[in-house]
Amino acid sequence: MNVDMEPFTNSTPILDDTNAIRQNADRDGYLFLRRFVQTDLIQETRRDITAILASVGWLDEDTDPIDAVSTRDALIAGTPEFTPIYDTIQKLESFHRLAHDPGLIHIVKTLLGPNALLQPSNIARVIFPTGLEHTTPPHQDYIHIQGTPDVWTAWFPLGDCPSDLGGLSVLAGSHKQGILPVIQSLGAGGRRTDLSEAAGHWVTSRFESGDVLFFHSHTIHQGIPNRSGNRIRLSVDYRYQRASDPIMELVLGPHQGRLSWEEVYAGWKSKEYQYYWEEHSLQLVQKETWPVVNET
Repeated sequence: MNVDMEPFTNSTPILDDTNAIRQNADRDGYLFLRRFVQTDLIQETRRDITAILASVGWLDEDTDPIDAVSTRDALIAGTPEFTPIYDTIQKLESFHRLAHDPGLIHIVKTLLGPNALLQPSNIARVIFPTGLEHTTPPHQDYIHIQGTPDVWTAWFPLGDCPSDLGGLSVLAGSHKQGILPVIQSLGAGGRRTDLSEAAGHWVTSRFESGDVLFFHSHTIHQGIPNRSGNRIRLSVDYRYQRASDPIMELVLGPHQGRLSWEEVYAGWKSKEYQYYWEEHSLQLVQKETWPVVNET
């Protein structure tokens, strides 16, 4: 990864200009907005997640759980020790409610129109400061979520994310190239994009609490390693599309497919954000196996 990346284009100053927002998104394949998501909702979700991590001994003793301090060996998504804890996080009402933040909904309606729909398969990331070989590799989301290409992800950390905690970077303009070949890889998704023919320029910036990065499902992006040495990076991925576009049936269930919505909702105080997608007549499609090329 190029450490001399350019910074994100900050689209916050043009928030009141709908055409300019759409032009930036179309040109770059992403939008970066400073101090945009409600920080009280972020902090609530962070407190709930770190309380879970502390309760199972993932955080260092005699530290404030909200700081997510951990010097233990990395636990990797998909492993037997990680899976039940992740499923507990998936049951958090605050985590799912955060995806309905009014600012997020405003932007996706600007990009997609008034019938924008949150895909309910929300994703939480718990990235340890070791196990750097499992950092999310360059990839395009479409191969994993399929359905319609017109899906926009909102990615943001749950709290301040200085450069040593890593973050996310995107290959600006890469969404205009279609889907590039994929290669087997470590890291989230288990696939990486073959960058040999990719065009564009890598961009990133430090994130403060409330900053959000939106990107198109064809935009190549990658995780930046957590090199803090002692802090877990917590972040979320929320994805939105038009309700009238095809949607892969798998993304209508809780992420990773182990839980039912009845299990997720069991402890919730409100029904406001439960089963909201059932109000729409959705065009369901099945996931297709994506070809993986052999690395030469």
